[in-house]
Amino acid sequence: MHPICITCGTQFAESERPPERCPVCEDERQFVGWAGQEWTTLAELRQHHRLALKDEGDGVLGIGTEPRFAIGQRALLVPAKGGDGPGENVLFDCISLIDDAAVRVVEALGGLSAMAISHPHYYSSMVEWSRAFGAVPIWLHADDRQWVMRPDPAIRFWEGEELELGPGLTLLRLGGHFAGAQALHWAGGAGGRGAVLAGDVLQVVMDRRFVSFMYSYPNYTPLPAATVQRIARQLEPYPFERIFGAWFGAVVREDGKEALRRSAERYVQALRSD
Repeated sequence: MHPICITCGTQFAESERPPERCPVCEDERQFVGWAGQEWTTLAELRQHHRLALKDEGDGVLGIGTEPRFAIGQRALLVPAKGGDGPGENVLFDCISLIDDAAVRVVEALGGLSAMAISHPHYYSSMVEWSRAFGAVPIWLHADDRQWVMRPDPAIRFWEGEELELGPGLTLLRLGGHFAGAQALHWAGGAGGRGAVLAGDVLQVVMDRRFVSFMYSYPNYTPLPAATVQRIARQLEPYPFERIFGAWFGAVVREDGKEALRRSAERYVQALRSD
């Protein structure tokens, strides 16, 4: 079996019995559940959960899990070239659950050409998703290699600060939350004005006019001011109107670049205030 951690949703390599511990949860950015380390499997998950599909705008399909499981993020199916042909879509971020219904939906929309995941908390069942669509490549930054709990030939580690996935699709290593935390710049998003898909590397906050930045969200550990300023500078050359966050509906829909600028300024000012 391939055990899945109930607290973080990470799927592990095949074993006769679950490991004693989950390194992802024992890291200071995450936590071990109050009841101790618990495990499930994909087969068990399918019995009690289902896929939730929601339109996030711009032709982007949000794919999540109901009832909520583990961290509760949703993946985003991006029509990289307008969704006008087979294999034109990219899946950004991932979830633990996958079933035949999900595969049929994605295939009907053009299938997958690649996957990319913002950071290790969302690696989840990435290998299962890749294999369901013909072992499409999973692009992860090499700085987060140590957090892969289920190695697979489909995983492609890249180095540096930028990687072109295809026309108008650029992975950007932003760091911060994790050393290799990455966002996807989609030039064709927002009607050609651009979009950034960021998981919670840029956390879209409740008023959806700002984003925030954290080293650990569950443990409320902030990032240094210099790191936040660097992230803002790295995104400065890229035009974008929208920022897609980690949760259903968590989208900055207008003036995303200005939202990032004022968010970084507000964050830094709060850290520096007496």
